[in-house]
Amino acid sequence: NEGNEYFKEKDYRRAVVAYTEGLKKKCEDPELNAVLHTNRGAAEFYLGNYRSALNDAIQAKKLKPTHLKAIIRGALCHMELKNFSEAIAWCEEGLQIDSKEKKLVETRAKADKLKPEGTLLEVGADFSTHWWCRAVMGIDLLCERNIKLVLEPSNEEEELSDGLAEISLDGFHSDNVTGAKVHLDADGNLNWPVLFLYPEHEQTDFIAAFHESSRFIDHLMVMFAELPPWDLERKYLPNNIELYFEDEERAEMYKLNPEQTLLQVLQHKRYFVKAGTPTILAFVRHSPFSKKYFSGKKVHRL
Repeated sequence: NEGNEYFKEKDYRRAVVAYTEGLKKKCEDPELNAVLHTNRGAAEFYLGNYRSALNDAIQAKKLKPTHLKAIIRGALCHMELKNFSEAIAWCEEGLQIDSKEKKLVETRAKADKLKPEGTLLEVGADFSTHWWCRAVMGIDLLCERNIKLVLEPSNEEEELSDGLAEISLDGFHSDNVTGAKVHLDADGNLNWPVLFLYPEHEQTDFIAAFHESSRFIDHLMVMFAELPPWDLERKYLPNNIELYFEDEERAEMYKLNPEQTLLQVLQHKRYFVKAGTPTILAFVRHSPFSKKYFSGKKVHRL
């Protein structure tokens, strides 16, 4: 209620603080939590914090998949971030719930109009021609950034399969990362779908559009503004999390500096992007699990 009052007064910063305090209460009502995330996302949106607003929309949609306000907010965030393909996907999802929702219809039409032709690097898409015809689109962008992309034909006709390839790690996998693709925004920057894996709890997080110049610590601050429900020991705090990537060929690990940007990590000579989705492993610093996990493994520091 306090957040709503601040919102009405257009004091969006205080509204964000109030909704955050509400979320910290860990109410067991998923619908109320969905509203808190949606409202905080709206306040963040009016402050121009579109990535934070999008993360709130994603969380709200997880709690209540049919929450139209969250879906509309997510679509609008993608529009502001110039992620027009993602905006279209969110609109279509909402229109399946309410085909006459005016805001979604308008946003869908606007995204269609603004979506540039040929800016998607269609990795993991359903190709109607040979896989390499689409893969070479944007290859210059990757080369000039020194990013190494692993493309593997999936059958005799050398076509890539539908969706993103299954990503597995020590016996668990994520099968919910579908449809998101790396894309070029209007400013000439790449936005990547990024998967975070939490081996200790066999959990994942997915960021649909991680700007290449964004720092990891900035995303951690948003992702862990509230502790996830599976973190019963309350130890996944932004400054207590260590990030790594794995060099599968050499069976070695590389520890990231959270102050680094996504681009800095992707440019590392031993980082290979598979299935069009950069993958990052997250551990709690000095935890018994991480000590056991890294026992006997060679770890490099970036």
